[in-house]
This record gives sequence, structure tokens and C-alpha cells, in this order.
Amino acid sequence: MSINANAQTDIDGLFMAKRNFCGGVIGGYSAWDHYWEGTTYRINQNIGTVSSQSAMIMGNYGVTDKLNVLFMLPWIKNEASAGTLIGQQGFQDLTLLLKNEFWIKDFNGLVVSAVGVLGGSLPVQDYTADYLPLAIGMKSKTAMGRLLVDAQKGYWFATASASGMIRGNVTLDRTAYYTTEMIYSNKVVMPSVFGYNVRLGWREGADKIFELVLDGMNTLGGFDIRRNDMPFLSNNMDMLRVGVNTKYPIPKTNGLSIMAGANTVIGGRNMGQSTGYTAGLVYQFLVKSNKKE
Repeated sequence: MSINANAQTDIDGLFMAKRNFCGGVIGGYSAWDHYWEGTTYRINQNIGTVSSQSAMIMGNYGVTDKLNVLFMLPWIKNEASAGTLIGQQGFQDLTLLLKNEFWIKDFNGLVVSAVGVLGGSLPVQDYTADYLPLAIGMKSKTAMGRLLVDAQKGYWFATASASGMIRGNVTLDRTAYYTTEMIYSNKVVMPSVFGYNVRLGWREGADKIFELVLDGMNTLGGFDIRRNDMPFLSNNMDMLRVGVNTKYPIPKTNGLSIMAGANTVIGGRNMGQSTGYTAGLVYQFLVKSNKKE
């Protein structure tokens, strides 16, 4: 949740051309001291401010002009400014995605396209998930699908998407836990998640972009944090976030671009009200070909 990257990812209508690769590192920082315990908006002086630093390795390869393969791997460091909880850090989950533009039509200069995304994620190291809010991830294998519609006229564009994520069970390092009842098991059944994303802005090709973003997620099930308790993996975590992103090519570098963004949570349930910032560099190049291009 701490990374909000843009440009040629699974939540935009942009594609890498055939045999082109774009990769880079996006750094992020976010923090919160207020959070929602269920629907109760509060602070907790036992943890103070919870902050997250992140660096995400990402890449996108054009199999064809309409089919891309993407990967993302974030490194995350979480810590609290007060209390006795020890901060956590490490690589989280590797995400692999296939992105396909399956329909496109020009309506007198208004170009509308439909895109489908399929993929999933899995943990890459044995981190502790049962340690929220300082855990670096949920440690759940996931499968996801996204349907996206993109429209552009001139340099102005709008993109809307909806996604669904199925999450696998998580194994705890204890043999019993309490949700709304006592459960004598080390397995946690994770509820699925519905997500949506809307972005409006200006873009020239895939290199010069400025956009406003509305981003949301709704957990399909789960329960609220109990009063003065720690969050739990299968809580009902909902969020609504707004942000701004930009991407601009660095002159005379032939493929190097800078990306930056900012976002803030404006509503939620069992979530921290975080404000975050991202910045990074990506580089695009043509993978070696037998043809002279």
C-alpha cells in the first residue's frame, strides 16, 4: 500500500512497444499517527507515528505492442516512533502480471481502449505477517484480475479500472487466535479484496505525464480491530486515497525518465490515515534484435 507508481503499470492504459523494456527503482515514504479502529478515528500513543520506507524494483517488457509482462518487487522498512514494538524490514512479495489490450477504437479523435490484466504474487522471504501494523506484508499468495478502460483525446485522458484479488490462507506461528470467536488453528482464511482506480490528466505519449488519481480498496469480509488491540491479518480493511503523479524524460539521456508522486488517505476502516511520497528513475531501451531499427 505504500507504493503508488505510475506510467506503464497494471493500472494505466499505456503499453511498452514490442521488444522494449522499461525498468527502474521507485522509492517511497509514508507515515501516519491517526487510524481507524473499525469506524472509530483515533490515535495510539503506544505506537506514536508509524512510518514506512520502501524501494520497489519494477520492470515491463513488450512481448507485442498489445501484450506486456510486468514484475514488481518491493523492499519495505516499517517502524514506530513510540512504544516497544521492534521495526521490521525486508523484501515483501514478488508480483507478476500479464497486461493485454484486447479492444481499441477511434471515435473521431477520441481513442478508447479496453485492457485486461491477470497475475498474482507470492512472498519471497519468510517474514512475520502476524505483527501488524509493523509487518511488511500479509504473506499470502494471491491471484488477481483487472479490467481497465482508457480514453484519450489530444493530450487529455481518463482511465478507470476495477480489480478483484483472491488471497490464500496464511500460516501463523501460533496454534490459536481470536477474531470474533476463538479459533484453534494456525491457518487464517483471508478475505478477498475489491479495488478501483480512476485517473485524469494530461499525457504526451508515455513519457510526459501529469495525472490526478483516486484509488480505493474494499475487503470483502473480515472483522474490525477490537478496542485497543493490534490489527489482525483478516481484518476488514477499507481505504480511499487521492494523489497526484508525474513522469518526465531527462533530456539528453535517451530513455531515462524521472517519476514522482504524492498521495493521502481520506477515508478508511481498520487502516492508518497515511500520507506518502514516491520518486524514482526508470530507463527504457530496445532489447537486442536482428533487425536494424
